[in-house]
Amino acid sequence: MKIKCDYCGQMIDEGLDRCPNCGASISAVNRMASGEPKTIEELKQWYVAHNLPPEETTRFFIGKDIKEPKAFGIYKNSKGDFVVYKNKASGERAVRYEGSDEGYAVNELYQRLRAEIADQKEHSRGRSRSSSGYSRNLNRSSRTSSDVSIFLVIFTVVLIIIISSVVAIFDKSPNEGYYRYKGNDYYYQDNDWYIYDLATDSWDSVWDESELNSTINSDTYRDYRIYDHDGSQFEDSSWYDAGSDDDDSDWDSDSSWDSDWDDWDSGGTDWDSDW
Repeated sequence: MKIKCDYCGQMIDEGLDRCPNCGASISAVNRMASGEPKTIEELKQWYVAHNLPPEETTRFFIGKDIKEPKAFGIYKNSKGDFVVYKNKASGERAVRYEGSDEGYAVNELYQRLRAEIADQKEHSRGRSRSSSGYSRNLNRSSRTSSDVSIFLVIFTVVLIIIISSVVAIFDKSPNEGYYRYKGNDYYYQDNDWYIYDLATDSWDSVWDESELNSTINSDTYRDYRIYDHDGSQFEDSSWYDAGSDDDDSDWDSDSSWDSDWDDWDSGGTDWDSDW
């Protein structure tokens, strides 16, 4: 059976210790920490326990072979192998893994689901902040005359649209999280890059960020984003800014979904890439 190397993306034989193409260590077992789901049934239970929206909303189908476009899934086929897949917007299927290792297969979908939750929360938070900003301006304007109120509301809406457009055009920052570039693992947080040192199992600041910033940006970040890391977690390092999420309990690290189900918009998912 074949699995995909997380470093170079090549399909390689299952069971190898190292990728024959790039030499990277294949550590599927180490990537599955204690307490994380290791079977399809455990993943189903994890999904429910974390209050996630219905699968028709998230487009993650656990234990089902869905044929329609725009779907992630995992199931056991008639040969007894476990298949992890993504159906693109075009309807084309990209198989992430097909083999006998249920733990590896489940972890592949589990990590992708966690990454999707993080992206959805980020998008939802952005919409919430825009909405609250609009409401605050609206409340202040209600204390003035009706004509001034209408003017302020219109001005606020136009200003929000202009600012959002400018930010969308000029802000090329990738999402916060782990990335892999030229065989090294990085973490992006608050406009800064941090690199993982395998020899010392620790993180350090990247002093020359020009190459990373020019290569990994809002247009290309999905090509370098990784959803797991074998060494010490950046969140446990002295560099990690726990307040970067504004100490909002809705944005905790356990991947719970505490927002309204309507806040989940799978239309923003990149349905054209293989994964």
